[in-house]
Amino acid sequence: MGSVTLNEVRRGFYLDSVALMRVARSIASLPGVVEAALMMGTPANRDLMRDAGVLSDAGENAEANDLVVAVRAADRQIADAAIAEAARLLDQPKVKISDATWRPKTLRHAVKTMPDANLALISVPGAYAISEARKAIRHGLHAMIFSDNVAVAAERALKEEARALGLLVMGPDCGTAILGGVPLAFANAVPRGGIGVIGASGTGIQEVTCLVAQNGGGVSHAIGVGGRDLSAEVGGITTLMAMDLLDEDPGTRHIVLISKPPAADVAKRVIERIASSPKPYTVCFIGGESVLPANANAASTLRNAAAQALGKRGAAGTAPAGVSNRAGRVLGLFSGGTLCAEAQIVFRAAGLAVASNAPIPGAADIDADETAHRFIDLGSDEYTQGRPHPMIDPGVRDDALLAALQDRTIGVILIDVVIGYGSHSDPAGCFASVLAQQDGQTPLIVGSVTGTDNDPQNRTAQEAVLRAAGVTVLPSNADAAEYALACVMADG
Repeated sequence: MGSVTLNEVRRGFYLDSVALMRVARSIASLPGVVEAALMMGTPANRDLMRDAGVLSDAGENAEANDLVVAVRAADRQIADAAIAEAARLLDQPKVKISDATWRPKTLRHAVKTMPDANLALISVPGAYAISEARKAIRHGLHAMIFSDNVAVAAERALKEEARALGLLVMGPDCGTAILGGVPLAFANAVPRGGIGVIGASGTGIQEVTCLVAQNGGGVSHAIGVGGRDLSAEVGGITTLMAMDLLDEDPGTRHIVLISKPPAADVAKRVIERIASSPKPYTVCFIGGESVLPANANAASTLRNAAAQALGKRGAAGTAPAGVSNRAGRVLGLFSGGTLCAEAQIVFRAAGLAVASNAPIPGAADIDADETAHRFIDLGSDEYTQGRPHPMIDPGVRDDALLAALQDRTIGVILIDVVIGYGSHSDPAGCFASVLAQQDGQTPLIVGSVTGTDNDPQNRTAQEAVLRAAGVTVLPSNADAAEYALACVMADG
């Protein structure tokens, strides 16, 4: 059956990317709509829409400051109706401006109106993120850059300028932070306490801070640094500055550092800096190892990092009694990239073959070994081209989940559900609705919820929805991976 692709271009129209993703999700859920995307017309975004099959000639002619509303639908009537609904959502009356809903049009206006502000959160197309962040630091503001698609050389130059000014640049592609008890971007409602977190991973920060909260601890600050900060090109500039800040913070007693394995020279500088710190550290280099000084301990998983920071040896929570023996492979379908990496660590530690689209050291590429246990990061580009991230739109996981439920070579499906500010309002409910479509025997499904009971979605409520749908729910992502491992190992 054919389909119709229709684009509408809005010249000089800009809306925050998260807001655009929410509109796109609403349009994509309409009957007869195959795909929908709302993106600024940058070359990179046009490439994404073209690859997703939603770009028409009208969209091809869009410029970076233009918004492209793109729909692929079963027929022209449905496509026209979807475009009209997108227009309605984009043009719906805004709440009357008040002190609570004030929206400055420029950073200069914001600074003038809020002279006591000390941080700017930047979420604009990547081509403009550096210039806006530079304006922020030159106004004396720390900057958190949510935007991605920023050149690494520009990131380095910006961070060097900010360092000279004594200011912190978190990002680009920094999705999570908690500063002074305030959650920013994708973060969770956690209590204040003595544990500080520095992370090049958004979901890694979320998992650790939530496990700390669930087990009676609190967080002083969680500082995201951006996924490339510990690369050789950037040199760990923000990470080292964050270490200085937490060293000086009287409310921080223990520091957790989370990252994929840094570049060798950067790791050496970071470890030397840890050695000079008066505070104890827990270091979780996902999939990597380092020789650490006496005031630091290594944690192989996010769960263990949280436990060590709390002064506990074991993992939080209690696993379900017994193990369900399952023949076949494990398939992990993850919305969190670091949670996907953590699951790979658990299986690699047991000596099993692992393949992933985001492989840790020692794991194979996803297409290299069809017999291996497979772990898929659904937040990577190949799954989100023209679509929101799975933390915003859990439907990104639906097709892979439906296929897995019918695959008799799969014994266990391993999932994560990440809640908190910025995430979907009911990801567990979306997952359960897909499971409800299935009849007959399916693979065992094992998972966990990253979040707290104070999050808008409520962790306990989300866990209850999953259990009611037949999911075996564990206290943490590492616990879920270990349980899935035990199920397939018991069969063998």
